[in-house]
Amino acid sequence: MANPCTPRHRGLRWSRSASPDPKRMRKIEEIERQIRALPPEEFSELCQWIAELDAATWDAQIEADVRAGRLDALADKAVAAHAAGRSIRL
Repeated sequence: MANPCTPRHRGLRWSRSASPDPKRMRKIEEIERQIRALPPEEFSELCQWIAELDAATWDAQIEADVRAGRLDALADKAVAAHAAGRSIRL
């Protein structure tokens, strides 16, 4: 099974320089410290919860994009490619 704590999408990486607010940084550093201190079983449970939250958030964003029509151009392009014979049967 893939590591649920590995980012699957978005290409985003958190960096300490992204948040110059010292109070926020202390909070994040404390969370990091607490995560590092977790026993392996609890760390695994946290990873699973984060993976589920991440998937639900991703699904909600895709659904919102569909409702807003932000994927219409991609769908139109795919339908046109299929009509032109540039698709394959899966």
